[in-house]
Amino acid sequence: MVNTSSYPDAPDLATDDYIVIGLATCFVKEDGEVHQIDVVEPIPSASLESLFKGIPTSYKSAVATTLGRVLNGETPRKPAELDNAAQIAHDFSERAFAAARTYKRKESAKSLIPLGTTYSNFKYSTEKKRVLNAQRIVSKDDNVKQHSHTHKIL
Repeated sequence: MVNTSSYPDAPDLATDDYIVIGLATCFVKEDGEVHQIDVVEPIPSASLESLFKGIPTSYKSAVATTLGRVLNGETPRKPAELDNAAQIAHDFSERAFAAARTYKRKESAKSLIPLGTTYSNFKYSTEKKRVLNAQRIVSKDDNVKQHSHTHKIL
């Protein structure tokens, strides 16, 4: 296998490096309402291994491909095997580079979905909604109350 480096921000990666891209159901909160959207995003090897153990996930399907098929330079391209109406995830190229590195470290994860194939037998669930633009507002009520004797010598 000949590695040809073609990514200035990732000189350790090449267009023929293995990567898994997933189609996930996510949610966006706008004007107090929650809207469902489909998102195309890279899946790191540790996450993929967890998905194959049967944990509930928002991923509908995943395709094993190469960096060259999903990145034109650093411009994202959707794999043809996934939903064409889906949005591309925020920071796709950076996340794709990071995910590709995980498969270089953990070669055994490549056998879960062979290159060029699509897998869709995940335990799909949207019970726990994955809200992409959720904001956590911290208040005084979030402080942990300690027992009055915590710092006293009894």
